[in-house]
Amino acid sequence: MTNTGKRFQITPCPLQGLHRIERLALEDSRGWFERLYCFNTFSALGLKKTVQQMNRSFTVQKGSVRGMHFQRAPMVETKIVSCTQGEVFDVAVDLRPDSPTYLKWHGEILSASNRRSLLIPDGFAHGFQTLSDDCEMLYLHTTAFAAELADGLNPLDPKLAITWPLAVTEMSPGDQQRPMLTAEFKGLIV
Repeated sequence: MTNTGKRFQITPCPLQGLHRIERLALEDSRGWFERLYCFNTFSALGLKKTVQQMNRSFTVQKGSVRGMHFQRAPMVETKIVSCTQGEVFDVAVDLRPDSPTYLKWHGEILSASNRRSLLIPDGFAHGFQTLSDDCEMLYLHTTAFAAELADGLNPLDPKLAITWPLAVTEMSPGDQQRPMLTAEFKGLIV
């Protein structure tokens, strides 16, 4: 665990390259201030590309699942994801075929109150389940969205065996229709 200048506390997760980031707020009588992103800090963790796109999502219903999304080469991306309202169970799946943790997943609870983010490196799929109603997520991407290279895994695939904390109440038709993993799936080349 590293404390970087009172702005972040960074903890490596069990999947190589995946990091939990705790944003350390500066507080006074007016309220608080926190840093969401710092290229110098995150480049020391292996993030060598700059942020190219920021996205925000809002999910109404508790139990909803979004994911497991990724982009194929040459538009693979690193993401930094944060929950700015509500609480989610955020999941990253290692898709790097040469990794010792290939097809393994790791989940973290992210919430507005715990001020946690995940730095998800190139070669991972990402998704989350809302643990409360009215959840807002903020995503920083190192690559712009490329519809022709956008892909995903089925969040309910038994080969992934993601342990979603709640019964799944809602998923997009696209996520529901993603095929289950087969021997033809070769991972994500980064």
